[in-house]
Amino acid sequence: MFTVAALYHFTRLPDPDAYRVALHDACLRNGVTGTLLLAPEGINGTIAGPDAGIATILDMIRALPGCAELDWKRSTATRRPFVRMKVRLKKEIVTMGQPDVDPRARTGHYVDPSDWNALISAPDVAVIDTRNDYEVAIGSFDGAVDPQTASFRDFPAWWDANRDRFHNKRIAMFCTGGIRCEKSTNYLLGQGVEEVYHLKGGILKYLEEVPEAQSRWHGDCFVFDGRVSVGHGLTEGPHDLCHACRRPILPGDRARPEYEEGVACHLCSGQTSPNDKARFRERQKQIALARARGERHLHQDIPGDP
Repeated sequence: MFTVAALYHFTRLPDPDAYRVALHDACLRNGVTGTLLLAPEGINGTIAGPDAGIATILDMIRALPGCAELDWKRSTATRRPFVRMKVRLKKEIVTMGQPDVDPRARTGHYVDPSDWNALISAPDVAVIDTRNDYEVAIGSFDGAVDPQTASFRDFPAWWDANRDRFHNKRIAMFCTGGIRCEKSTNYLLGQGVEEVYHLKGGILKYLEEVPEAQSRWHGDCFVFDGRVSVGHGLTEGPHDLCHACRRPILPGDRARPEYEEGVACHLCSGQTSPNDKARFRERQKQIALARARGERHLHQDIPGDP
């Protein structure tokens, strides 16, 4: 059993590259894999490994400037959910492309999972899912608005085009672990929205704490690791990943005529060119050859970044 730690913290890191190598090497020494993103605005990522290894890395992150109060969400995986360890430098730890957005200055009101159902049931509250379209497709809260955005960077334009729909409404927002809402609630406050709320700890904390019988959540929650999705109690969900488009699919989708392992699924078959598919088939061939040799190919089962 592997411990999975989803984490983020907004803090000033003027020289994030100064910590990259030390974090990467410490993860390798402690049997920890996954992805950590470092940027001048802080740290974000999901890592997995043995309990002791995760504890060591979390202590190391808490020692970074301003990270002593780091919060993180724990879950487990029966198989190692990441193949390798990556520590990457980014301009933003979650990309919104709005230089004036600063969650350290202010965010919406945090709402504990135990209070979320009452809030989103209020008639004057509009609930907005800030995640990407492929994430929303496999699960969301009752009555939540789906912006149908392909990336978080698209959210400001969507809000600008739809803001009149939410006149005189309180806005409640949610995302997987909370990080996108740190930025989206700050953005809406800057746009003049007076009452903005967001789910503390995100969907993951809600699924961990709220009993399924009382839940307003339907479906599964996409996660950026080898588990692909989790459900109530953070149990591993039924989804696989299409390794061509990186979107979640159900086991039954493998029987569809569009499906070809590593090459296409029903969601992406019409979106890639013959040249793309030929390239994907060659990659799949190399994966099969590596398996036959008892090796793991570099691009085999590598999950997406958080």
